[in-house]
Amino acid sequence: MRAALQTFAAVTLLAASHGIWAADGDARLTAIDANGLRVALETVQADRDAVVLVNFWATWCKPCLEEIPLFMELQKTYGPQGFKLVAVSLDEIETLESTVKPFMQKWFPEFRSYISTEYDMDDIVSVVDNGWNEVLPTSYLFARDGTLAERLQGKYSAAEFSSKVDALLNP
Repeated sequence: MRAALQTFAAVTLLAASHGIWAADGDARLTAIDANGLRVALETVQADRDAVVLVNFWATWCKPCLEEIPLFMELQKTYGPQGFKLVAVSLDEIETLESTVKPFMQKWFPEFRSYISTEYDMDDIVSVVDNGWNEVLPTSYLFARDGTLAERLQGKYSAAEFSSKVDALLNP
């Protein structure tokens, strides 16, 4: 028990030092800054065995919200094969309690996401794409070797996402 508490404390300190923290202990929604996202992506891609989809979304973006159930289904279907989803809300951090948490609880209670603490959306998205043109939704699909396979902007169907993920998981 003591070792588990020490490990938890160490992970909490590491996360806090990298700009990652859980909103009120709610593991479904974690605040993150640009450096924290960089560390999170390095961690997810460290074993070079995962196909990673990084999605930037917001509660005020209708096409983004239509994609969330698709991403949850992709995670359920392809997770055992090595698919990982990293979602990042670009809602303003000040709206965490008033908008984002209640929204997620009502519509997507099983969805896990980060929320950016950066005041400029470009600061966090530039971790993945320096040439981002501020279009939402935007997703980035990374191959198992960590290279960017595709930038996906705008609305895509479940079949299109599945096809792209499947092609990377089963070349």
